Amino acid sequence: MSVTIVVADDHEIVRSGYAALLGTQPDFTVVGTAADGSEAVRLCAELDPDVVLMDVRMPGMDGIEATERLRAAERTPRVLILTTFELDEYVYDALAAGASGFLLKDVTAERLFEAVRIVAAGDALLAPGVTRRLIEEFARSRSQSQSRNRARTTPSALGALTPRETEVLRAMAEGLSNPEIAALLVVSEETVKTHVSRILGKLGLRDRTQAVIAAYESGLIVPGGGT
Repeated sequence: MSVTIVVADDHEIVRSGYAALLGTQPDFTVVGTAADGSEAVRLCAELDPDVVLMDVRMPGMDGIEATERLRAAERTPRVLILTTFELDEYVYDALAAGASGFLLKDVTAERLFEAVRIVAAGDALLAPGVTRRLIEEFARSRSQSQSRNRARTTPSALGALTPRETEVLRAMAEGLSNPEIAALLVVSEETVKTHVSRILGKLGLRDRTQAVIAAYESGLIVPGGGT
């Protein structure tokens, strides 16, 4: 089954380059390219792609607002944010807006292909530990008043979780993989997967990346200080 893709970047050479590169893979079909966020949103409404490669910094509607709008749509593509800098403050906002991960623009072809396949399959691109370092870096230096207007996970929202689910969420935010959480809690990996699925469902989250953000924004995890 082919993965359909939209590429959004304000530099024509960049977006055409990504489109051509992705087009070399037999399981990928690039269905459209966009020069800004508003065009990306319009194309996604028309073409219903599986994945969007989204530049974070574009004139007009940027990648963050575009991601928020796509997330609010009835059928939501998975969004991979493209950025020049690994610790780009906009990446934090993009992940919180609903993106499934980020890629540096100097990514290798094989890594790009792997990333698209990972998010198309419904997984988050970032390893939890990488996600945690990124979020911790900016959670430490930013106050709520500095962030964009978007929904945050409040402590009361965690009240829907069972004590064990809260333990699992805390472990996810601390960078533990499913096997590591299973060993910590002395349960099977399948049990951990079930807990993760329930956590995402109860909190209205899409993937592990969003769960890590939720743990920080709710105060369950304090940057640099653990729980």
